[in-house]
Amino acid sequence: MIGIIDYGAGNIGNVERAFRYLNEETSIIDNGDNISSQLSLLVLPGVGSFAAGMAGLKERDLVKPIKEFIESGRPFLGICLGLQLLFARSKESGLVSGLEFFDEECLKFDSKKIKRVPQIGWNKVETVVESKVFNELPDQYFYFVHSYYVPVIPDLTVAKADYGGQEFTAILNRKNIWGIQPHPEKSGRTGLKFLENLIGVIK
Repeated sequence: MIGIIDYGAGNIGNVERAFRYLNEETSIIDNGDNISSQLSLLVLPGVGSFAAGMAGLKERDLVKPIKEFIESGRPFLGICLGLQLLFARSKESGLVSGLEFFDEECLKFDSKKIKRVPQIGWNKVETVVESKVFNELPDQYFYFVHSYYVPVIPDLTVAKADYGGQEFTAILNRKNIWGIQPHPEKSGRTGLKFLENLIGVIK
């Protein structure tokens, strides 16, 4: 069973449909009591601001159960804002702390150097570290919607992308934690194949 966290700011419907297309059972998690250690994967989708995302998690008492699930070694996937919330903080949120699994800060694309911020649309992802999650992808293009990004981080970034000359983390992995900045559920066959590969890796 794959648990999909609903904190009022995620693309829940499309994410759920993507996993069901892959014949995976899903469960919508809208409070901390519903996070079971028996889940095969816990997914944190996200759209909107860093501060609003953390506020939604706190309002539904999800922060501690999410941390406990990850710390237990169970597989976790953060999508878009869900990836960014794994970090200590973001330039978007001022003093608001994230889930703090990683110490780095999420930064904003420089609108003085990049004509269009946010990045909206298709972009190529470049593999940094070989992984089975990249096996037999139809292509390397994923769909992005974001103004903030995580820099490329050694021993964490497994794939990167470039927007307007700024390289950033597209996909990350450390132990049981995975994160993807683009939206696999909006990325057609490539996104679905990535999710299928990830399920195979974590099983």
